Amino acid sequence: MKKIILVLATAITSFSFAQEKQWTLEECVTHALENNISVKQSELDSELAIENIRTAKGNFLPGVNASASQNFNFGSYIDQNGGRVSRDTRGNNFGINTGVTIFNGFQNTNTYKQSKLGLESSKLQLAILKDNISLNVVNSYLNVLFNKESLKIADDKINVTTQQLTQIQKLVDAGVRAVADLSEIKAQLATDQQSQVSAQNSIDLALLSLAQLLQISHVGFNVEDIELELNSVALLYDSTEDIFNTASENRPEIKSAQLNIDDAQYNVEIAKGAYMPTLSASASVGTSYQHAQGQKDVRTIVDATSSSGFSTIPNGFGTQFEDNLGYSVGLNLSIPIFNRNQSKARVNRAKINVEKSNTRLIQEKQDLRVKIENAYADAKASLKQFESAQLSVAAQEEAFKNAQDRYDLGVMTSFEFEQVRSRFVNAQSALINAKYNFVFKSKVLDFYAGKSLLD
Repeated sequence: MKKIILVLATAITSFSFAQEKQWTLEECVTHALENNISVKQSELDSELAIENIRTAKGNFLPGVNASASQNFNFGSYIDQNGGRVSRDTRGNNFGINTGVTIFNGFQNTNTYKQSKLGLESSKLQLAILKDNISLNVVNSYLNVLFNKESLKIADDKINVTTQQLTQIQKLVDAGVRAVADLSEIKAQLATDQQSQVSAQNSIDLALLSLAQLLQISHVGFNVEDIELELNSVALLYDSTEDIFNTASENRPEIKSAQLNIDDAQYNVEIAKGAYMPTLSASASVGTSYQHAQGQKDVRTIVDATSSSGFSTIPNGFGTQFEDNLGYSVGLNLSIPIFNRNQSKARVNRAKINVEKSNTRLIQEKQDLRVKIENAYADAKASLKQFESAQLSVAAQEEAFKNAQDRYDLGVMTSFEFEQVRSRFVNAQSALINAKYNFVFKSKVLDFYAGKSLLD
């Protein structure tokens, strides 16, 4: 029973913590980068690139192989001494051989250099992926904050309508206002409550989207509110040129495209290596053992002391292993003369890929410039939209205060007052939208300028 109570207490505590936990922007970005499946796959690609380097290094080392065999011979055959034997035998062969490439037109050298480029390229691809994920998380986080502020406006609208309802109720009870005015206020309160529900649904959907991006459960998930005070708003950049110059030197997309050019050039050098001679060295050691079935392991030797002039001596496994031991070393030179234009075609294809890589770099820089220019134009437009929205809110707020005074005095009808209030609320919503739009567009510019998205 005590164990059950302890488990329940722990579960309740954990659930309460999950409900109270509010994620900061930094926590969201960090969690996404550490747990995203695509990031983990990209990290595995880097590990594969490390193994490719290990393989390329191995091309410089000699290969060593050992061999052993068991043979059974029946009838007539040529034995290990070169003589013909007509009996059933069994035998073993043992050997160790090694070989190393001394020169092959620098193909191994260029392959090793290319493999190191592959590791750098995989790291750059990982950086690109992390940047995109960070940008998406920041955008989703700001979307949650935007919807929370929209909910505050909806709550304020309900509070104002509730106060009006209370006031009108008193006036109707006193016989000063018509019952129709009370009905209009009640209808407006129902509309405002519907807007509040819609605003809360938008928050829930925004939190769900962010939780899915973080690959965590949306149950109890919430984020920490950030007060975005934009009293003095201005763009930090006068033009796109400085941003582009910084981005073209530091963005991983550009560095990756430049590495692709180097990689393609190594392919050219590797292909050219096929025109050159290949020199390799080899060495081996081997021995053998043979046994005639049903007979002892002996061999005949010349013996002057014997009446027949011959005698036999033991010739077992150890003796044969030592006596038959042999060594060999050699060099092999292969000179290409004509291989049906295969090498020439490979070189030409590699050169074409170099040109394609050059055009990809140009395209990447053009795409980067377009993105920066569009981001700058969007930031300028959102700034103007924000400034205009600020003026609109100030004007609509003043009109709303005047309308409220007139409404309280009975000079303005409920319909007229609601129109003024709706314009004020719409202006507030437009201001919030413009504010968060400008913040995100500014973050995009900072992103290309090499600044942290978390600042």
